[in-house]
Amino acid sequence: MDCSDNLVNEILRLKKEKNAIILAHNYQIGEVQDIADFVGDSLGLSRQAADTDADVIVFCGVHFMAETAAILSPQKTVLLPDIDAGCPMADMVTVDKLRELKAEHPGVPVVTYVNSSAEVKAESDYCCTSANAVKVVNAVDSDEIIFTPDQHLGHYVSTQTTKKIILWNGFCPTHRRITAESITARKEAHPNAKIVVHPECMEEVIALADAVGSTEGILRYVKASSDTEFIIGTEMGIIHRLEKENPGKIFYTGSERSVCPNMKRITLEKVLWSLQDMEYVITVPEDIAAQAKRAIDRMLEIV
Repeated sequence: MDCSDNLVNEILRLKKEKNAIILAHNYQIGEVQDIADFVGDSLGLSRQAADTDADVIVFCGVHFMAETAAILSPQKTVLLPDIDAGCPMADMVTVDKLRELKAEHPGVPVVTYVNSSAEVKAESDYCCTSANAVKVVNAVDSDEIIFTPDQHLGHYVSTQTTKKIILWNGFCPTHRRITAESITARKEAHPNAKIVVHPECMEEVIALADAVGSTEGILRYVKASSDTEFIIGTEMGIIHRLEKENPGKIFYTGSERSVCPNMKRITLEKVLWSLQDMEYVITVPEDIAAQAKRAIDRMLEIV
């Protein structure tokens, strides 16, 4: 038995002892995905966790994801194995700056991507995911929408609606590193490969794609496709799951630089330490949680 086997066995023992559930985002390293009870996108994982009888949620993702789990499961203990696992895009929008923008556009509803802090969600009217952003925006009773924090997802939404979208100037650095040049080079090297990208990608990357989808949308597209080669325009951690679920199909990253360093902070050792020490507990103040949940619930009423 090697060291990783010992780690896994100890994690499983502690998980049972503490009635814990382990969630892993699609961008986590492969061995963390493999130890998880559920692998998926951030909101989907939080909703799954809320439906279980677990007392402890170990969220292998980034800070805003653990916050969302805490909002949806206030009676459970939510642990983030690395307290420094943050999201640069979520940090690009603050409550004060959002209030300033709202003051410039009085009465215009705010739709905020779930990749945001609890405080920003609480200041918003609706939340959305990359999968349902278009549906949420089209359902809001307004001809104008303030969309935060991702300008690229917001721009993609603007191409799918007649509404005026007021964009926040945020972005995902990892998806920004996937360029039209890197996608084109891969297509030249693999001419039969389908190009499938996330809507956090830049406009010129999306223009090259055969399909655009959230992480779960990408997984569904590949599974349903009769094609066997794919260029994947999102964080490369998803390729681990794509290969597991689609034996015989071949995947290429959209860029060799499509790595989120924050998503890669969590390791098996940190999952073990998190369960041993019950760290790091993520909590959201009750008033902020209630307001943020209102924005999430409004989204869920639509979708």
